[in-house]
Amino acid sequence: MAKGWEFKKVRTLLIVMAVVIAVLSLVISQKLTRDLSCEELSKMELFAQAYHSFNEADENTNLSLVLAVISGNKTIPVIVVDQNDEILSYQNIEFGKSDTTDCLRRHLTHMRQAGNSIKIWFDDENHDCYNEVCFEESLLLNRLTVYPYIQISVVVLFVLLAIFALLSFKKTEQNRVWVGLSKETAHQLGTPISSLMAWAELLKDKYDDPLIAEMEKDVDRLQMVAERFSKIGSMPEPQPYDMTALLQSVIDYTRRRSPQTVKFVCDIPEGPVLAPVNQALFGWVVENLCKNAVDAMDGHGTLTLRLMLEGDDVAIEVSDTGKGIAKGNWKSVFEPGYTTKKRGWGLGLSLARRIVCEYHKGRIFVLHSEPGVGTVFRIELPCSK
Repeated sequence: MAKGWEFKKVRTLLIVMAVVIAVLSLVISQKLTRDLSCEELSKMELFAQAYHSFNEADENTNLSLVLAVISGNKTIPVIVVDQNDEILSYQNIEFGKSDTTDCLRRHLTHMRQAGNSIKIWFDDENHDCYNEVCFEESLLLNRLTVYPYIQISVVVLFVLLAIFALLSFKKTEQNRVWVGLSKETAHQLGTPISSLMAWAELLKDKYDDPLIAEMEKDVDRLQMVAERFSKIGSMPEPQPYDMTALLQSVIDYTRRRSPQTVKFVCDIPEGPVLAPVNQALFGWVVENLCKNAVDAMDGHGTLTLRLMLEGDDVAIEVSDTGKGIAKGNWKSVFEPGYTTKKRGWGLGLSLARRIVCEYHKGRIFVLHSEPGVGTVFRIELPCSK
């Protein structure tokens, strides 16, 4: 719980940092953009004055200074037209592969729509002679406008990658814990199982009692449980196995160890249904679902086990008439530590999901559940060709 809280704290901190960086970037870039836009507007006003001075030049006009101002514009796109909308000159326009006149007209329309134009009136008899200086934002200003959004995208991507790395690390750490716990459990079970097997052989030599055979079955069961735990963490080799036989074996085992008040219903095809599974591990998954179903019914109810062949998939459904699960917890039941029992660590369904999804490339999920009515777990596996 502490590590989970620490992970949430780190994730929240990363998100807050990303938001702060994004807001600061937008505020600073917007201020720079406004300042640069005002500066460019001032330059265009000076450009218009210089153009007016050039056209109204006399012997007292310093043409070198006027030409320096006009030719000094190296960044701001400018188009100058007369009162008849004829293009007189232009600067810093990129044409690409398009026609020059069409390109200039498109730029001119865009400039006027943006309100970026300054009229220069000349003294004449009719007072209707003027030039119009149209301009648009420079490439630098456009880049500065777009830059913060690019920066925000980079920051968001970085945060997402960091969270993904943390999630991967957390999952890897959990996997190491589960694998280590499983293998240690298998190792610890080995010694008492060997002793029980030896004691069973001694008892068989001295006594002729049918209970000894039942004890041997339980010892074999313990040995199979140890084998299952030992295989957690290693990638088993699934082999085609008859699912009807596997499910019948599980249901027989569960029925013998369940109260008489639990009714078992089996909807299993008569013919063999093959699917690539590791018999020991997958049998434990179905057994765990059946055991959970019996526990959820408090020893009274109906447990239904169905096996269906649906196209290229084998589907298994385990239904009960127990307590049910609230819809908001349908996914949480597969998380490590989730349990409604007074005993247990809440690892059963988490390991079941790992066995089904990672080892058998299948799916396991809550198909339907309703509090007070019951639950249906569903497993889907690719069938053998």
